[in-house]
Amino acid sequence: MCGFGRASKVDCARIMAIPRSTIQWATLFELPEQTALPLQGRLRLAVVQAILDGRLSVGAALPSSRELATLLGLSRNTVTSAYLQLMDEGFLEARPRSGVFVAPNARPASAALAEPLVGNGGRSGQAPEWGGRVVRSLLGRPTLAKPDKWRDYTYPFVYGTYDPQLFPTEDFRECCARSLARSQLPHWTPDFETDDVPDLIEQIRTRLLPKRGVFALNEEIIVTVGAQHAYYLLAEALFDETRRVGLEEPGHPHARNSFALRNPRWVEVAVDDEGLVIDALPAVDYLFITPSHQSPTTVTLSLERRQWLLRKAELQDFVIIEDDYEAENLYEGMPMPALKSLDKSGRVVYVGSVSKSLSPALRLGYIVAPRALIKELRAIRHAMVRHPSAFLQHAYALFLSLGHHESHARRVNQAMQERLALAAQALRDYLPDFEFTMPQGGASLWVQAPTWVDASELALMARSRGVLIEAGDVFFNKPPYPCPYFRLRLSSIAGTQIAAGIRELGHAVDELARARGETRPPPRRAH
Repeated sequence: MCGFGRASKVDCARIMAIPRSTIQWATLFELPEQTALPLQGRLRLAVVQAILDGRLSVGAALPSSRELATLLGLSRNTVTSAYLQLMDEGFLEARPRSGVFVAPNARPASAALAEPLVGNGGRSGQAPEWGGRVVRSLLGRPTLAKPDKWRDYTYPFVYGTYDPQLFPTEDFRECCARSLARSQLPHWTPDFETDDVPDLIEQIRTRLLPKRGVFALNEEIIVTVGAQHAYYLLAEALFDETRRVGLEEPGHPHARNSFALRNPRWVEVAVDDEGLVIDALPAVDYLFITPSHQSPTTVTLSLERRQWLLRKAELQDFVIIEDDYEAENLYEGMPMPALKSLDKSGRVVYVGSVSKSLSPALRLGYIVAPRALIKELRAIRHAMVRHPSAFLQHAYALFLSLGHHESHARRVNQAMQERLALAAQALRDYLPDFEFTMPQGGASLWVQAPTWVDASELALMARSRGVLIEAGDVFFNKPPYPCPYFRLRLSSIAGTQIAAGIRELGHAVDELARARGETRPPPRRAH
């Protein structure tokens, strides 16, 4: 074997006949491991990278297509096509009877590095002390966080990635390809300023919202870069140090952190097995709530409490911010109407997501609110990010209009229902002294350990066994110690790994029990 790329034995004989001075090209143009790219694309990537990195200078001669094809074990047509495209893009130029060369303007000009200014005594000037200058910091606030390289863990019971078994690759690729068709370019390439892609607004208005009993006008909807962007926009528009903001306890840490930047007056509102406790509701100006599947306990707010909450909002003159996340993930019973659908006085601001079940990386959400507030939010959004990606908005509008969203939601529902059943059975088998309630939907289980267990300590022990869990203290504004609660997310782990992961979690609990001198009941199934 001669060791050059895809070269065959016949090619190796040819390579040995090539002068050593040209064999260096095989190393310089070694094809990167980009399996998603065809061979021609990988060769183009290697050439462009060599030019931009300065390893190929302007005017440098490249080997002939025949020579490079032999060295890399590619067809000559592949190399020729790559060369031609690079010429079209201005990286290479052909000179008659001379060959192919790096074009004069292939590498963009870079600013020359200036010598640092030196002060008295030959020392550089003093750098600003940023710790004293930052006036709004979130670095010290608890939030949902995963360890570095968390994808390498065998049993990730956490939120944060797409599901490769469920991702509708072909359907989503079709929608992206259609958006790139020349006939579709006018629909998303102009500068939208404060507006959104009309097709997506229409799909949200006519496809998504009616399923939740919500009916809105176009001017009552704004697209956001995910739900967290929605929280930030609302905080910018509505909160300051004088506003009383009610949050569920335990509640959604991302909402708490986004709101915290405006330093409102926090009001903790209790949660029980029916959701938010309405009767003892303290005085607030705004109330953030997750009624469909309460974050993190997963309980669903009853219809009676929803109606009483809306009446309280009128009597006490406060506004409700409803995050209706995972509302489509319903496994049993009738879907509970959204608070927004029951609202007759315009007191509910509705936050939704169009991409959570597909992939958290897509970052597409929306807000439904009275048009006066939406107008203000559009001006704030314009100052921040102008608008979310118009291409992604258009592609997802196609995804919705072609029915792919509904079919994907059905597959996700079935898979999550199966995973919840597997997780529940594994908890009964390996952690019989732990308590949980099966949710009506969603993609997680809220688990209560015995009172001597602190979930943060358990989470650290579980990591050594390849298990990631979401310790519950981050969901509390004032967490107890020990905090025996934790959440098992099921959207990032395959069903086949669930039982084994909870078994390993049981081993971690055994270790913690021995360290604490506690006695545990034996598992129902052997470890």
